[in-house]
Amino acid sequence: MSTIIYPSPIFGPVHSRRLGVSLGINLLPADGKMCSFDCIYCECGFNQDYRPKQKQPTREEVAKALEAQLSKMQQEGLKPDVLTFAGNGEPTLHPHFPEIIDDTIRLRNQYFPDAKISVLTNATQIVRPAVFDALRRVDNNICKLDTIQPDYIQRVDRPHPGYDVEAIIDRLIAFGKDCVIQTLFMQGEYEGHSVSNIDDSYVLPWLSTLQLIQPREVMIYTIDRETPAHKLQKATHEQLDIIADRVRQSGIPCSVAY
Repeated sequence: MSTIIYPSPIFGPVHSRRLGVSLGINLLPADGKMCSFDCIYCECGFNQDYRPKQKQPTREEVAKALEAQLSKMQQEGLKPDVLTFAGNGEPTLHPHFPEIIDDTIRLRNQYFPDAKISVLTNATQIVRPAVFDALRRVDNNICKLDTIQPDYIQRVDRPHPGYDVEAIIDRLIAFGKDCVIQTLFMQGEYEGHSVSNIDDSYVLPWLSTLQLIQPREVMIYTIDRETPAHKLQKATHEQLDIIADRVRQSGIPCSVAY
């Protein structure tokens, strides 16, 4: 299996399907994965197979490395569209995530004031006020919501104990137009159970929840790279287009990454 483990704390820039020229910020260790989900489709593999031995980068290390890379890009005339918190797991798990957001805003304003700051998050930590407030300070807080059904979440996203999807939805509603929802659609099976979430039994409740959240945008996508569970399949272009059209018909902008 081809698993992607990203350098830390800075990687790229890379071309993102959804975000353009993206400079990655990885707040997780460089030698493994640290996440509050253990998604069966994660390009970084299963948590248990890639337990890190190194520590997370410090706030100071992140700021120093980010400034060095932004300065280099400025000198080379390479402009990022976005500074993206992503990498080997969940960025909001970093104990100094709010302070790192403040540092990143300062450095972005200094070097590339037109660039956006995005955070790809599974939203598990938005129940923490400091994380919630930090995410409100960035341009794009892109929050995962693959479904609202607890049984599917346990089978596919496999969150740490204590995850409460209703509590997460309440906080997503509190973001209002400040948030973007990202949802992965796929087909296939895992451990003898279907993990397809493209039919109406999943899509209709998800659409109803989007109406409650009223996000600024919805991003839907499907599997792009090899997954640790081997019987997963991409959603088709047609399936994604149908779902996207239903989101748009509800009055919410929707983008698709095939």
